[in-house]
Amino acid sequence: MKAVVMAGGEGTRLRPMTANQPKPLLPVINRPIMEHVLRLLKRHGFTETVVTVQFLAALVRNYFGDGDELGMSLYYATEDTPLGTAGSVKNAADRLRDDRFLVISGDALTDIDLTDMIRFHRENGAMVTIGLKRVPNPLEFGIVIVDDQGRVERFLEKPTWGQVFSDTANTGIYVMEPEVLDEIAAGGSVDWSGDVFPRLLERGAPLYGYVADGYWEDVGTHESYLKAQADVLSGRVKVDIDAFEVSPGVWVAEGASVDADAVLKGPLYVGDYAKVEAGAELREYTVLGSNAVVREGAFLHRAVVHDNVYVGPSAHLRGCVIGKNTDLMTAARVEEGAVVGDECIIEAEAYISSGVKIYPFKTIEAGAVINNSVIWEPRAQRNLFGPRGVSGLVNVEITPELCVRLASAYATTLKKGASVITSRDSSRAARALKRAVISALNASAINVLDLEASPLPVARFHTARENAVGGIALRTTPGDPQSVDIVFMDEHGADLSPAAQRKLDRVFSRQEFRRAFPGEIAELSFPARAVEDYTHELLRLVDISGVRDADMKVVVDCAGGTSSLVLPSLLGRVGVDVLTVNNRLDDASPTETLAERRRDLQRLSELVSSSRAAFGVRFDPVGERVALVDEKGQLISEERALLVVLDLVAAERRGGRVALPVTTTRVAEQVCRFHGVQAEWTSTAIDALTAAARGPEMIFAADGRGGFIVPEFGPTVDGLAVFLRLLGLVARTRLSLSQIDARIPEAKLLRRTVPTPWAAKGAVMRSVIEAAEHYRIDTTDGVRVVAEDGSWTLVLPDPTEAVTHLWAEGFDVDSAQTLIEHWARVVEEAAGG
Repeated sequence: MKAVVMAGGEGTRLRPMTANQPKPLLPVINRPIMEHVLRLLKRHGFTETVVTVQFLAALVRNYFGDGDELGMSLYYATEDTPLGTAGSVKNAADRLRDDRFLVISGDALTDIDLTDMIRFHRENGAMVTIGLKRVPNPLEFGIVIVDDQGRVERFLEKPTWGQVFSDTANTGIYVMEPEVLDEIAAGGSVDWSGDVFPRLLERGAPLYGYVADGYWEDVGTHESYLKAQADVLSGRVKVDIDAFEVSPGVWVAEGASVDADAVLKGPLYVGDYAKVEAGAELREYTVLGSNAVVREGAFLHRAVVHDNVYVGPSAHLRGCVIGKNTDLMTAARVEEGAVVGDECIIEAEAYISSGVKIYPFKTIEAGAVINNSVIWEPRAQRNLFGPRGVSGLVNVEITPELCVRLASAYATTLKKGASVITSRDSSRAARALKRAVISALNASAINVLDLEASPLPVARFHTARENAVGGIALRTTPGDPQSVDIVFMDEHGADLSPAAQRKLDRVFSRQEFRRAFPGEIAELSFPARAVEDYTHELLRLVDISGVRDADMKVVVDCAGGTSSLVLPSLLGRVGVDVLTVNNRLDDASPTETLAERRRDLQRLSELVSSSRAAFGVRFDPVGERVALVDEKGQLISEERALLVVLDLVAAERRGGRVALPVTTTRVAEQVCRFHGVQAEWTSTAIDALTAAARGPEMIFAADGRGGFIVPEFGPTVDGLAVFLRLLGLVARTRLSLSQIDARIPEAKLLRRTVPTPWAAKGAVMRSVIEAAEHYRIDTTDGVRVVAEDGSWTLVLPDPTEAVTHLWAEGFDVDSAQTLIEHWARVVEEAAGG
């Protein structure tokens, strides 16, 4: 008598464990489920077995081969497409027609007495005998109702409670006569319970149900997978455990090394050649795969760890599954119900919350708190916030669900009844995601004033002036049309400070969101004159005297962005001849690639020189940053643009203070001294620059990346405001931008980035401090090492990436190159490179 083992299932409910291996190969106590099934068959006298395979069939064939190692003969019947439970057996019909046969699932753990089931079948003269098992919750199974003699009366597939008339579930184990194969249509998808059995029952064929006393568990969910491991260790199911029971319930396989000072509280299993160090603690129902390593101080309880897994010092695993070839570094923590797929890296002190699924080949950064499954994205970051707010791929990393949680977390940090400004760029993705943000804010008792599509400076302006406590703006990530940034603002319209970001991050990580009672649901409104109010205040506060008398012409490129909503009403009241380009909303291309940006800047340069304009300006798609072209059609670099505008402002004001990040060339300091202006250095964080811009006597601030602040109008980066300011300055000074640029000394500033593991960043900065003990040190942001001759180097760890940035400025390029190479070596040596 032959057996058929059905091993073609994908096991979609068990992903990510089955993302890159078939369900029958999932290990239970370090052996594939299907191997336990084959050993059961062997114990009951089955030596010839047909295995039906479909999903990742080669992996099943490669693992079991011809069955010789098990003392069996295995034959494989491969399905090109899924044929169903009956269709897969029909596919192997050529090997089954000579005698009755047994069908069993290759992904269910059982020790049912197959010999007794065959006896029952033979004595009743059955065509089909269905193995049945009484289960406490029959809703997830097919129910078979039998009479007192065991004859089948009725089938119910996945019944409701109102249809449950029995608790005998279909185990998927059948004894069949070969004529049953004639009842299955070839080539299509056919199921036993849904198609073949009901048809046979209707014809009065002898179908019987055998109610088994043994163990049976359909390993179809993560919960049942963990339960199956525990049941084996507890002795509830009879399977072969390939290990020595060194103490009651503690099984240790051949070649395993368990330190005498490790704590083992069974029942548990340690796989072959696994290593458990002193101070590690393994608690009940823990399973270690082959070659697993558990370092000192690690704690595992009800954790199933597959082969070749590294569990670092002080790691904490509870009620979870860890896929093969995965590394969990120092103090990593994985909670109840979490599943980490194969070949992942969980870096130091990362935290995987309950129920989270990490798919194969992912990296979870050090210190990251992961509350949501990581499926498509290759990395999960340690910080929620990046340099542009919360960023990620649309509908992959940034989904409507994430937007709801983020907005709910933000609302939880605010008082009920407060008001928040929302806005977006021209993209469809931002429009769709903003709706999720608004609904979450309203549901959390936060009123929303929605500016719809508007430039980011307009949103910042109204956040500061509408008695709002903050704002949320959604924009396409610059240069990446597939991604979006969610920008959170404080009551001043500035980006949230690091402290406020951490507060929001904590609420988001805990998922402890406040909800409004039905009577507290807040309102959504749309300010009617948002653009008009902004332009009115801009013209009132920014000095544009002399523009009408200067008879100037300028070229403006709106980049198809939201600045095109403001410029018509603004320029019509300024009195300047303007040639506009891309003055429209482009929802299909809300950002530009680097190549498109270069193309448009080249076109802007040609238009400026051919039209003899005073200068040209190109806004970014949200109107926040600008690129400048001089009257000759030459693009002014971002670093030089900062110096040119600084020189114009300082020359006119002859006093006051300017705010600049520490990465700015010290040529800016020379410009300030020449005009009697004082420079104030800030960290590179944009919130530090905006905070400094709110200070007394502040006349100018810029970040050196096309972002300018006009303090008399507002403390935030504003491309429209600086454009208006520049019009007035150029008109009054009667000098061209190229003339201003020519009188400013050239900077000799170099930059380099050095890869630095997260765990090494502290050691890097300590090494830099030690190496700079004989120099003057500035720690405004990172470590700036200043030599006696005034040359300097800045070493700054990146807050979101595993790199360290270096800047060096000397009196010539050679001296700057020598500086940056020296300090790069210091960083590389400290980083282990």
